[in-house]
Amino acid sequence: MFVDKAKIYVKGGDGGDGLIAFRREKYVPDGGPAGGDGGKGGDVIFRVDEGLRTLMDFRYQRHFKAKRGEKGRNKSQHGANAENTIVRIPPGTVLIDDDTGEVIADMTRHGQQIVVARGGRGGRGNIRFATPNNPAPELAENGEEGEERYVVMELKVMADVGLVGFPSVGKSTLLSVVSAAQPKIGAYHFTTITPNLGMVDVGDGRSFVMADLPGLIEGAHEGVGLGHEFLRHVERTRVIIHVVDMAGSEGRDPFEDWQKINEEIKLYNPVLVERPQIVAANKMDMPEAAENLKMFREQVQAVRPDLEIMPISSLTRQGIQELLYRTAAILDEIPEEPIVEDVPEAAERKVYKFNKKDDHAFTITRENEMFVVHSDRIERMLKRLQMNSHDAILKLARTLRHMGVDEELRRRGATEGTIVRIGDFEFEFIEGSSYY
Repeated sequence: MFVDKAKIYVKGGDGGDGLIAFRREKYVPDGGPAGGDGGKGGDVIFRVDEGLRTLMDFRYQRHFKAKRGEKGRNKSQHGANAENTIVRIPPGTVLIDDDTGEVIADMTRHGQQIVVARGGRGGRGNIRFATPNNPAPELAENGEEGEERYVVMELKVMADVGLVGFPSVGKSTLLSVVSAAQPKIGAYHFTTITPNLGMVDVGDGRSFVMADLPGLIEGAHEGVGLGHEFLRHVERTRVIIHVVDMAGSEGRDPFEDWQKINEEIKLYNPVLVERPQIVAANKMDMPEAAENLKMFREQVQAVRPDLEIMPISSLTRQGIQELLYRTAAILDEIPEEPIVEDVPEAAERKVYKFNKKDDHAFTITRENEMFVVHSDRIERMLKRLQMNSHDAILKLARTLRHMGVDEELRRRGATEGTIVRIGDFEFEFIEGSSYY
């Protein structure tokens, strides 16, 4: 089964917690702090593996979480950093942030990799907080949380040649004739509902990858029929072979078919109109095909005099070898660099400078008899500090007093014993004290 779209959840590993510890060797008086820092959490990294062809694996595993960094150790030892989590993806995968719709990366080359979710930093141990005024601090930090996000993965088939055309014009039959691929073939519309790939050996030492892409219908650029599920893959092909039923066996006019398909491709992505195209006039073994081909050439000549039209028959193999030779010749003239999404470089993105005034901003609301303080800076501090030590409480109290939270609470009517909530923590307000 071919899967070309998936949505997954990724989370970087949390950082390890810092440690509160002291040297206690027998002959080392006043040994001082010895708590080490926590290790960094692992990153979630996506890496291109050319051996993969579909996103099938992501139907069964949709969550990827990196490991947490180890906690700090005594004797000033740093906790071990966690190993990164490597996620293998097929070439041609576009990664999109589900929340913002921003293209994270367009992965095309084997071995190419990108960090999708970074691991959190490790928390600092108490050795980091030692000062001349406080040589034995009982203060340490928790590890930082790793990044998390939902990522939409879209696979665009990486093929040299793409077969396009209305349903039942003979694309799958042509692929089965020129390669070892065995696509499902039937006498009804939309036999092909997923791309099929085949390796084509031209016979003179040259070869290329051909993709039989699902049939188009009018309105596909708006999602009608298979819509974008088809057009997504056309973007990656270097040469387009437009297969046309020259016998009109479905009761349609070959020239109108050719015009409608080109219009759908143009409306989806105007750049694709400039892609090299060969018209494969198929089913020339059937009655009226020769007469229709003559009229078709005249009609196309008036619109695209440069377009090559090559009569073929997938059934009798008439003209097949000539088509392969011509396709290989065009491929030799085209650079092999894959066509990728125009993703702006990180340096071009906006960088917002830190605003100290905004970092000191806070709001206070009241819920019955309780005051609730909202502040990004204080909530970040509470997440990082290990609040089970006296030194941590003193540090928080100094920060609140410096920001003016104490004064504002008193102005709003906070008295001795009033409950104050900040994030997930609740405190008692103590009048005249330096801490809660």
